[in-house]
Amino acid sequence: MDADRQALASYDPDIFAEIAGEERRQADGVEMIPSENYTYPEVLAALGSVLTNKYSEGYPGRRYYGGQEHTDAIERLARRRACALFGADHANVQPLSGSPMNQAAYFATLQPGDTVLAMDLSHGGHLTHGAPVSHMGKVFNFVRYKTGEGGAIDFDGMMKLAKEVRPKIVLAGYSSYPRDYDYAGFRKVADEVGALAMADIAHIGGLVAAGVMRNPFHAGFDIVTTTTHKTLRGPRGGMILCRKGLAKAIDSSVFPGLQGGPHMNNVAGAAITLKKAAEPEFRTYAEQVLANAKALARTLVDEGVSLVTGGTDNHMMVMDTAASFGLDGRAAEEALDRIGITANKQVIPDDPRPPLRPSGVRLGTPACTTRGMDAEDMARLGRWMAQVLRAPDDAGLADRLRGEVRDLCRRFPVPGVPARRRA
Repeated sequence: MDADRQALASYDPDIFAEIAGEERRQADGVEMIPSENYTYPEVLAALGSVLTNKYSEGYPGRRYYGGQEHTDAIERLARRRACALFGADHANVQPLSGSPMNQAAYFATLQPGDTVLAMDLSHGGHLTHGAPVSHMGKVFNFVRYKTGEGGAIDFDGMMKLAKEVRPKIVLAGYSSYPRDYDYAGFRKVADEVGALAMADIAHIGGLVAAGVMRNPFHAGFDIVTTTTHKTLRGPRGGMILCRKGLAKAIDSSVFPGLQGGPHMNNVAGAAITLKKAAEPEFRTYAEQVLANAKALARTLVDEGVSLVTGGTDNHMMVMDTAASFGLDGRAAEEALDRIGITANKQVIPDDPRPPLRPSGVRLGTPACTTRGMDAEDMARLGRWMAQVLRAPDDAGLADRLRGEVRDLCRRFPVPGVPARRRA
């Protein structure tokens, strides 16, 4: 055990035991929540570095504290790498997570009461896209569009709605939508009503960076937001990318408008992540994420599972567990947990059930792909999921499948968790 871990184990054995337990849980189970991933060991090193000690309010060359020569260099590197990777004019790498990044983008470009056209939560949108329970839904007027048959976006209907409500932003973005977007269609709607075009690619940022999914900037978008974890495999944080004319407003909205000093250990981790994402190996990884998702979706459909939109074009899918197995999403999530497969309960379009007992479960392939699993492994996992969801109360079956999952996982180490800590 290294000195820092030994010190923690000695000083606070309760916390140490839970961290060790989480290492074992991650190592012996399959992470299939699409927003979760395993970051790089190099990023973990940056997160635990002395950068966590440093306040850096402001921006490179314009800080409110001294001693910034190294933090300035780190942030400039992160900004340059982000712009080069996504094709943006400007990047703000300071948002502490995905929600404040979107909030900062809204406050940079809107006045309270202004209208935003965004995707309905149950059809795949995010809480920050104007769900009534969010603070943003109380500050701005969000009008929500929905998906049509097969998950397609009805752009004719969206155009009609946009002409009625005259939004200031047309927002393309999702957290549980299994398809890619026709960004040109959104840009056309925005142009017709004189709105900004904004895309939240938090879930698919890594897939866009790798060039295996469409890039909103190629369709002339004004603002693109993304988290730095999820498919990018970086630290927990956010970025706002924009065209040049919005740079000053975006920066002022992040600081001092919404938050204080950035977490420079996270900014350094993001810079490392962006360097990794520009390498050929990352494209290979992103292609495998998509291949694995399609393989898992095919297996589930073959097992008689109903998937929202019928399949997937990205890293995720949503099972309608109520229709497929007579199980609400919470019961299905718990059944999968019992065999070592971690997923999350999920609403389906216009779900009649409440959010904590919805009709579906959301699955994704970024984390298992990071470990090295392939399409054959996805087929195996899909069959195991179907088995346990058909018989969620069969303890013997659950025990057997738990062993199968554990045996599979031990062939694929978790990055950053050495084998001696997985035992």
